[in-house]
Amino acid sequence: MGKKVAVLVGSLRKGSYTRMVAKALCGLGPGLECEMVEIGQLPFYNQDIETDNPPAEWTAFRKRIREADAVLFVTPEYNRSMPATVKNAIDVGSRPGGASVWGGKPAAVVSVSPGAIGGFGANHHLRQSLMAVGMATMAAPEAYIGGVSKLLDEQGGIVKEETREFLRKIMQSFAAWIEANGRA
Repeated sequence: MGKKVAVLVGSLRKGSYTRMVAKALCGLGPGLECEMVEIGQLPFYNQDIETDNPPAEWTAFRKRIREADAVLFVTPEYNRSMPATVKNAIDVGSRPGGASVWGGKPAAVVSVSPGAIGGFGANHHLRQSLMAVGMATMAAPEAYIGGVSKLLDEQGGIVKEETREFLRKIMQSFAAWIEANGRA
């Protein structure tokens, strides 16, 4: 049985390039069992509702992340940063204090953009937050997927073999990262 990877997609749009890239990545990970974990339904983190009975969505999300061996974040860039949904998911998973689901868990970040920079700002802001919650985030190879609209067909298939090989390299490196940094 392979390592269980929770995949968080920063774009909520069903037909988004980010979601297409996430699905493509999942098909290229050797020995990795990817599972999309939706984040759009999570109520915004508010300490006032962090009681003995937090929102059911928070509880279910925390359980799924806790059960995963690693987390793959695939995000677009909104205004030079990550989408609010991604930051909210990190906040929800890091609370209550002392019960974070993130600490020590291996992670990788892939950013996606139709523009040339490939979501550089989102990628680095996300990495800062992951460091703050104690995730073991893969440093290299870095993955900034620019010009994504030219790399995929309408069904989300990869149209260029060099793109497929790059994504395969990311997932092979991530599989090795999980082995080296995961919990026994």
